[in-house]
Amino acid sequence: MIELNLPSYPYKLKQGKDKLLIFDDLRRRYVTLTPEEWVRQHFVAYLVNQKGFPRGLMGNEISLTLNKCNRRCDTVVYDRNGNPLCIAEYKAPHIEITQKTFDQIVRYNRVLQVDYLFVSNGLSHYCCRIDYATNSYTFLPDIPAYSDL
Repeated sequence: MIELNLPSYPYKLKQGKDKLLIFDDLRRRYVTLTPEEWVRQHFVAYLVNQKGFPRGLMGNEISLTLNKCNRRCDTVVYDRNGNPLCIAEYKAPHIEITQKTFDQIVRYNRVLQVDYLFVSNGLSHYCCRIDYATNSYTFLPDIPAYSDL
């Protein structure tokens, strides 16, 4: 797998019948190792290990219904009351992050109404804070620590 612009962590790999698997600590099971999954696992480890995000307040592949269609958020982070606080959207490292990526996460946010949106392809990372009072958003220079959210 490609080296990412994220800290390494002690991931667990195993060979499945016909594919390589990586352990997802949030889902507590091995999942197929795709380039996007490689980014997801590293980004979640970064949030937990470097930014102090509580593992117990995070979920991967969270289902939601949008316009009568089932969708999945890559990662959702919750506050201590169980309310959604952040959504993360991941792309494989070879996929450029474009307006289309932000449009996708904004559509998910119509349902969840979180304060922070994270987008990463493992090489470039973006974070924006939503201000519902002024109906605006601000890109932040870095992913904030959980305690600062």
